[in-house]
Amino acid sequence: MGPALGAAAKHLGASAVVAAVVAWLVFGLWYPAPYAALAGGFALFGLVVMVDAVCGPLMTLVVFDRRKPCSELARDIGIIVTLQFAALAYGLYSLAAARPIFLSYEGNRFRVVSMSDVDVDKWPETRPEFRSPGYGGPRMVGAKLTEATDPNFPQSVTASLQGLHPSFRPDRWVPYESQKTTLQAELKPMATLKAKHPQAAASIDATLTLKGLTDDSAGYLPLDAEKASPADWVVIVERASGQPRAFLPLDGW
Repeated sequence: MGPALGAAAKHLGASAVVAAVVAWLVFGLWYPAPYAALAGGFALFGLVVMVDAVCGPLMTLVVFDRRKPCSELARDIGIIVTLQFAALAYGLYSLAAARPIFLSYEGNRFRVVSMSDVDVDKWPETRPEFRSPGYGGPRMVGAKLTEATDPNFPQSVTASLQGLHPSFRPDRWVPYESQKTTLQAELKPMATLKAKHPQAAASIDATLTLKGLTDDSAGYLPLDAEKASPADWVVIVERASGQPRAFLPLDGW
């Protein structure tokens, strides 16, 4: 068992290096803070690491035997490594497919838009600047709401009830800056958030101070992120610029 443990330990070390590279890719580019919590990145990454850093070394521990011919041992290890890389590739594909691509302003809330949320049939109808979501982390976008006077208003309401919200429909995407006036009017005062969560008032103040904001210069809106853990978040926005400055795990509804 001694040589087998040594081989498994070496395999574990190599797997840990690979896991570190994957962590940099996932949390540095695809799911930058706090999107790993908002878009389920932690759970998906955990599955990838479990396969890469646990299953591979365990299989090596089981099959490694110095009494085997070198060709047979090399074959067994090669099969394990091949399976491990195949599982890693699938895990990375799943992480990429579920990555957050937009933080969308949608009426009275923000919404995290993951690649897997998007109505792909509507991609050709979006603006040119939104057709390539990229892999560098979420961008800001606005979602144009359908008005009651629009001909397709009933269909839009039905789609939203089915989970296909305006932020998930590429034909509804507009530049975030075009929604600035509406956003500023919708922002809730920070005093309301503190009154709702008096136990978090000190944390809210600390966040505002860290970002160079005050109760008067900031407002907030709820964040709708179906994969978030914890479930409830708010986005703190600088009123003058309309730009999100911080996220807090609080119920903002």
